[in-house]
Amino acid sequence: MKIYERIKDDIRTDVTWNRVGRLGKQGIRAAPAAGALYVVEKFPIIGWLPRYDYRWLLNDVVAGLTLAIMLIPQGLAYAKIATIPVQYGLMSCWLPAIIYMFMGTSKDLSTGPTSLIGLLTSDIVKDLITEGYTAQQVSSAVALMMGVYGMGLGFLKLGFLLDFISYPVLNGFISAAAITIGLGQVANLLGEDNVGSGTAHIIHDVFSHLATCNPRAVGVGFGSIVLLVGLQKAGEKWGSKYKIVWLLSITRAFMALVLFTGISYAVNKGRDSDDFLFDVSKVKAISISSPKLQSSTLVGKVAGRAIAPFIAAALEHLAIARAFGLRNNYVIDASQELCYLGVTNFFNSAFTVMGVGGAMSRTAVNSGCKVKSPLSGLVTTAFIILSIYKFTGALYWVPKATLAAIVITAVIPLIGTWRTYYHFWKTSLADFIASMVAFWVSLFVSTEIGIASAVGFNIVYVLLRQVFARIRTIGSDSESELAASLDAARGMPARLPADARVFRFSESLFFPNALRNKTKVLDVIQTYHAAEYSSAHGEEADRVWSVEGERRIRRLRRKAKTNGENLPPIKVVILDFTKVNFVDVSAVTALKNFFAELIKYAGDQVDVRFVGMSDSVRERFERAGWRFEEGGTPNEPFSTTSIGMFNSIADAVRAPRRSMSDEFLEVKVKADEEEQSATITHREKQ
Repeated sequence: MKIYERIKDDIRTDVTWNRVGRLGKQGIRAAPAAGALYVVEKFPIIGWLPRYDYRWLLNDVVAGLTLAIMLIPQGLAYAKIATIPVQYGLMSCWLPAIIYMFMGTSKDLSTGPTSLIGLLTSDIVKDLITEGYTAQQVSSAVALMMGVYGMGLGFLKLGFLLDFISYPVLNGFISAAAITIGLGQVANLLGEDNVGSGTAHIIHDVFSHLATCNPRAVGVGFGSIVLLVGLQKAGEKWGSKYKIVWLLSITRAFMALVLFTGISYAVNKGRDSDDFLFDVSKVKAISISSPKLQSSTLVGKVAGRAIAPFIAAALEHLAIARAFGLRNNYVIDASQELCYLGVTNFFNSAFTVMGVGGAMSRTAVNSGCKVKSPLSGLVTTAFIILSIYKFTGALYWVPKATLAAIVITAVIPLIGTWRTYYHFWKTSLADFIASMVAFWVSLFVSTEIGIASAVGFNIVYVLLRQVFARIRTIGSDSESELAASLDAARGMPARLPADARVFRFSESLFFPNALRNKTKVLDVIQTYHAAEYSSAHGEEADRVWSVEGERRIRRLRRKAKTNGENLPPIKVVILDFTKVNFVDVSAVTALKNFFAELIKYAGDQVDVRFVGMSDSVRERFERAGWRFEEGGTPNEPFSTTSIGMFNSIADAVRAPRRSMSDEFLEVKVKADEEEQSATITHREKQ
């Protein structure tokens, strides 16, 4: 009994048991409402469809049709990258758009086959077709596992795990993948047959067989490139003035496909297939088959190797969604986007396909069409299904050289410029090395090993920084440092203006926490301060469909028990860097994005001020091109070239701003009087 009483008393008094019990009771009480909210969040269409404006319908129809016209040539071309029969690339395109209409949180994002997913899939296909599987079976199994991983991270809200891949690593990886994709299409562009695999072998074989290339294929291939690049440049120069030029520019891949397929049909019709003047795709007639499960044995073989395609697709997908959400003034839900990515790949895999994800070029066109909602996906799906049943006969004659040209022109913008890597070099040697590891290993070994090696390097570097952390010392020989530290320790003034807020970071800012910290700061601002949307940043009608952002703000304010009707605006944001001893390129990039999102929410007059930044951290920012001014520059617009730097929070709060509110002036006068009174009292005591 004594043991029983001791155990009972321990459970009753133990802090951990009490916390578990308290959290358990809270969880049980909140479960019904949280469960209902969770289900509703999985279908954002429930929020925006009732608020749909019928005047948006024309924009959505035009955007959906335009994307379908783009998807046909891209689906065929990216299937070639994945080394599967091209008709299965087209088969991959019909389901994602309609699922995104129900589950998507971005009005602009276009999903479907991408060049990056095609490349990473091709590595797996080449290894497993030797075991008797067909290429399309392998690619479908890869898509299935991408779906499993996406649903796992999305439904459990574990998307933060992707933050362990830093911005420089991602740049190096994508640049290497783009070069590898382009090199892989050179053989088709030149009509060469005897070209091996791997970057080094491709370069060697292409140059050694130049004399035996097919001049007619070269003419078709380079003619396609000239047409594609010419229409692109024309759109950039005259598209804003002439709608017909803009339309031809955004549908240039479809135009090239139609033109050179017609030429191919005219010159090859009536010839034996072995006697064509140049290679054609020979797309077989297909139809949407009944869904079927993948072989469990094959799924087991691709499970580990499908991680790389999933990570690449997820990072690309989320980056594009966030970028266009920021551009067009709405908020995406990253976890929900991962849910969508998982669900669409999981169900799409049943129809013999390749993996899908967000695509930058199509998303840019979708945004350019002034799309108003994901309802455009309904039109895209309808046109793709029509193409599958009615147009595949014509696709038989598509020249392989034209598809190669479409791929090459599409991936060139993905290759990072020398300025990008020079920026990494100037900002952080460690980040530059990580990007180079990702680039060169991905280019000459494999993309999977490349990204794993770079991530491993980053993690080891961070751990070594902790092991060899520096210790600062202050003694009688460093009175200035002592004075500065005491000044910073004085902390906050007695009262902050209602339109100012201070954020104090407790750790260094680097790739694993940069995005999360940025999101936390924005959440607090949106919770306690009202928005001041500027007309320069988009009309209210362009934001109204994005219900997720509004819901999120309402949930945050309800949790904080704030009244959303009488909240003050935010005019001054103070970032306390006293405890930040290290930043990297990912942190610098996250802060730049934070500035852009803050200005979108708070207006052009908002000011960001830094406090207590160490010399090493300040040097890192300055190497990235930032410029700090002691005390700030209130007469200049806020940017990374005119950021106020202060020794203490009190100084940052009291510094003049661009447009002082009456409340701020009152608080400033009161604070100055309190400080003056404290100084007189101190002198009298002396």
